[in-house]
Amino acid sequence: MPFRLTVEGFNEGDVIPRQHTCEGPDTSPALRWEGAPGQTRSFALIMDDPDAPVGTWNHWLLWNIPADTTNLAAGYRAGDVGIDGVNDFGRTGYGGPCPPKGHGPHRYFFKLYALDLEVLGAKPKAKRIELDIALRGHVLEEAQYIGRYERR
Repeated sequence: MPFRLTVEGFNEGDVIPRQHTCEGPDTSPALRWEGAPGQTRSFALIMDDPDAPVGTWNHWLLWNIPADTTNLAAGYRAGDVGIDGVNDFGRTGYGGPCPPKGHGPHRYFFKLYALDLEVLGAKPKAKRIELDIALRGHVLEEAQYIGRYERR
């Protein structure tokens, strides 16, 4: 079975429901995964927007998710599981889609990494660059899911 990530509440490539954005209550959607490689020791999650006018915008950074975890419930709060990084809103935890009005549709990539380490070396509240450095050489496999959102 291939390593696969599913984000509940919308089909891959479809519009992310308002409840998961800054125009709603901004709660994270539920995530489920399956088919991780047998040697997986932990997972890391990155949600980002490569269409942001200032370059890739990071919405969610989370790592040291235990290897026996296969889902994150909707409404994730920082500290629920693993270690949280600081997103580009300057907070830990989930920060939903919130593109500038009139900027057109943005793509949001949920990327889940199966890792060969139980404890990744990035410190709590690390930023994306620090997480990327810590991930180098430890990714066994990646699964991703894409949603879209546009503010009008």
